[in-house]
Amino acid sequence: MLSHETIWSAIDTLAERHQLTPSGLARRAGLDPTSFNKSKRLGPDGRLRWPSTESIAKVLEATGATVDQFMSYLPASAGRSALPDGNFPPQGGTIPLLGFAQAGAGGFFDDGGFPAGQGWDVVEFPVDPSRKAGVYALEVQGDSMLPLYRDGDVLIVEPGAQVRRGDRVVLKTKEGEVMAKVLARQSARTVELLSLNPEHANRVFDLSEVDWMARIIWASQ
Repeated sequence: MLSHETIWSAIDTLAERHQLTPSGLARRAGLDPTSFNKSKRLGPDGRLRWPSTESIAKVLEATGATVDQFMSYLPASAGRSALPDGNFPPQGGTIPLLGFAQAGAGGFFDDGGFPAGQGWDVVEFPVDPSRKAGVYALEVQGDSMLPLYRDGDVLIVEPGAQVRRGDRVVLKTKEGEVMAKVLARQSARTVELLSLNPEHANRVFDLSEVDWMARIIWASQ
């Protein structure tokens, strides 16, 4: 998963792969030479400062690196872990996972409908704020996201989470427009979004027009 530490680490690794300092990488990309200095990664008030999507796009273009190459510099993250034998124990930040086909077989639930027995996998629960700083909620207003999201639905958004093609995302433009759509394609220069509502047009943005983009990790029903 992306985090403040891992994204800056990836930038440092990109610089090292091209025999550059972080300042040299910023300079090659046409940015302020101090943009990637470690002193710039925290604000005066101690708040985390993140590199912009525009600055990342510029360093990728300047070095010839692809988005996939940049992402490969991030630490690998396992989405699931093995489950101990016995009844399903209390899990901090994870929940039991079982396929629908298996759920009909005996031994996976107790009389109250709670998970029990062996054979369960686990998956990280995507809304645990103690492990995902910055997670927040947005309430849907209007019908622009029908039929997937209705007026009043709550979307949980995780800034910094890795975003891939097909993910549902919230994007904010530098002009202040906020929208929830499906990521169709992201290159070093553009972001293409598919509209959730067929009555609303798909959108294509130059990265210079994008303020930020974050992945929707959960929605109320």
